[in-house]
Amino acid sequence: MSRSGSRSGGAVRRLSTKLAPKVTAVAPNITSTAVLKALDGAINGVSRLPGAATAADAALEKHHGNTERAIHHLIEKHVRYAGAQGALTNVGGLTTLPVAIPANLAGLALVECRLIAAIIHLRGYDLADTRTRNAILACLLGPDALAVELKKKRIPGDPNELLTAKNIDPDLTARLANAVATELITRATGTRVAATVGRRVPILGGAVGAGSDGYATWKLGRFVDREIYPA
Repeated sequence: MSRSGSRSGGAVRRLSTKLAPKVTAVAPNITSTAVLKALDGAINGVSRLPGAATAADAALEKHHGNTERAIHHLIEKHVRYAGAQGALTNVGGLTTLPVAIPANLAGLALVECRLIAAIIHLRGYDLADTRTRNAILACLLGPDALAVELKKKRIPGDPNELLTAKNIDPDLTARLANAVATELITRATGTRVAATVGRRVPILGGAVGAGSDGYATWKLGRFVDREIYPA
């Protein structure tokens, strides 16, 4: 990487870190409420978007009962969903950031929750179970943030351990939702800044948002596919 590219990347990281708490202050309820609503919408369906189990079963039927092919189909489909919402919510300059980040957070959380829930359903788990919902949120953190939460012992185990836990911490869902919101806000802020810093044509931000959100969703889907064992 060139020196100019390195300096630009460092500036994006520093600015996104500064902006993330300000976005949270503008929309304080987004720290958990939006994530939990997205989880409900992903599992139960929202508007014309069927719930995760329905989507998973349709993918399984399409691929003649082959679970792995159905999962790969779901990942590809949700990558397209994530890219589309990323493009729409990243068009514009930094002046619209407080509005665009909550929209991006809600859209990405819904898409990624639905993908995770669909994969977990295909692995044989009940999406109505609190343990499953907690595992979905833990997966939504992504491998890096999840590792941090586990190291600091803020969650009692990895997603597979949450799926089979004998005892359920009544406060765990709220803690996970807050952690997920913080992670998504930081990611969305970084995407937004990268799309606008040093650019005089804000429309280019749409391409950056689509690529970033789509790639993040692809990585997350692959992570969940590897991480979750069959029931």
